[in-house]
Amino acid sequence: MNILGLVVFAIVFGVALRKLGPEGELLINFFNSFNDATMVLVSWIMWYAPVGILFLVASKIVEMEDVGTLFTSLGKYIVCCLLGHAIHGLLVLPLIYFLFTRKNPYRFLWGIMTPLATAFGTSSSSATLPLMMKCVEEKNGVSRHISRFILPIGATVNMDGAALFQCVAAVFIAQLNQQPLDLVKIITILVTATASSVGAAGIPAGGVLTLAIILEAISLPVHDLSLILAVDWLVDRSCTVLNVEGDAFGAGLLQNYVDRTESRSPVPELIQVKSETPLPQLLSAPPEEGNPLLKPCLGAAGDADTFEKESVM
Repeated sequence: MNILGLVVFAIVFGVALRKLGPEGELLINFFNSFNDATMVLVSWIMWYAPVGILFLVASKIVEMEDVGTLFTSLGKYIVCCLLGHAIHGLLVLPLIYFLFTRKNPYRFLWGIMTPLATAFGTSSSSATLPLMMKCVEEKNGVSRHISRFILPIGATVNMDGAALFQCVAAVFIAQLNQQPLDLVKIITILVTATASSVGAAGIPAGGVLTLAIILEAISLPVHDLSLILAVDWLVDRSCTVLNVEGDAFGAGLLQNYVDRTESRSPVPELIQVKSETPLPQLLSAPPEEGNPLLKPCLGAAGDADTFEKESVM
């Protein structure tokens, strides 16, 4: 099954529906409702997932000739995921933030420690979103309209941790089945992991569901997902922390760009114009139009209320 082609077709088809405008809204609403119903079914299945995972892992252990090798491989897989997330979250993302803003990224990171701890505890980007909005606005100086725009999009689209975890999991399953990966398969893993992580739900174990797409794309057995599910309770927490951290840094980068743009824009200075005409005379009513043969004549008080007739002779 050509999963990668299906993903590309879905993206192009979605763009085409948007181009239709109001005519395509009906089909878009149908797919949104279908997606919501699927998420409800998945949430029901997740309640019974521990029992199913228990039997899947037990059957996998019975099939293995060397159980110690299996647990060693799982341990290396966990360490590799956590190490990759730590490098990306503590070095790569702060370095990108520093290069664009020239500010201390770890001070920014300290301001969002509470949402990061919440993300580690809940394993859900969506559950962490309200607290993340509050912290980036109050502690890191991100304006309200930027945080309300960037963070919800990031909680849906930006899945750095899920993409990293899916690549490592695909390589782990390939090595477990002793299947070599050539350059074409590695590129397929990278492209498919990037595309599938965008559509991953911000719920616990959401990345495992899309991992099946990657395994199908490179012809690996999907039933080996049971091993990933057995240790996903720890890896998924690290993925969620990395996801919300990337969202926050994105909001900080946009805020810095907006600040620099506003500082460079010229502000017109108010120029005070001094009028030589007295203010009472400016506010007085304009003189009435009269006979052109009449000219004003100053009276005793110096006013121009008295007119005399000008001779034409």
